Amino acid sequence: MTSIVVFGGTGYAGSAIVREALSRGITVTAVARDTSKLEAAEGLTLAQGDAFDESFVADVTKGADVVVVSLHAVQADGSELKDRFQHFVDAAAAAGARLGIVGGAGSLLVAEGGPALFDTPDFPDAFAGEAKSHGEILEGLRSGAYTGDVDWFYVSPAAAFGGYNPGERKGTYRTTDDLLLTDAEGNSDISGEDFAIAFVDEVERPAHHRARFGVAY
Repeated sequence: MTSIVVFGGTGYAGSAIVREALSRGITVTAVARDTSKLEAAEGLTLAQGDAFDESFVADVTKGADVVVVSLHAVQADGSELKDRFQHFVDAAAAAGARLGIVGGAGSLLVAEGGPALFDTPDFPDAFAGEAKSHGEILEGLRSGAYTGDVDWFYVSPAAAFGGYNPGERKGTYRTTDDLLLTDAEGNSDISGEDFAIAFVDEVERPAHHRARFGVAY
């Protein structure tokens, strides 16, 4: 039976991944500083702790098939995930697990050759720091700046993804590599549930190896 560990298991994307994985019979360990938001369920283990405590991360990921990182790129204290990401790579390598990252849409290209979405004039300043920091994690993985023999995948959602736009479960999605997907009206959307479907599909049927892919309708 497949086993995954989800860091950020109470967040918008992380909790959707937890629910989708459990619905498929996948064993899930949901990690958060406060797991009281999660209800007990068959196949679910709650692990309360600090995702930036290296020994805790190493311990909780033992035996995992996939280590999922669904965390803000810029933390409340101003620290950045990119500067503390190596121990997730180390933990996945030690466990012999794949590493799955819930990324951002900002680093997707709006046209072939660029620019990236976060470099366009209308990109909100309030989200620029988070988006660019997440983009640096992707570049670090691609360049080998994070060392370790790990099969990783990085999933970028549509541009309008988040609790402010939860949408509905459709059971469908399209994938892309580095190009932002939009519909005929120019909208770039994916619901939380359908993003989770795409993410867990990759867990169950690996198709992207050491690569980013995006999902949208």
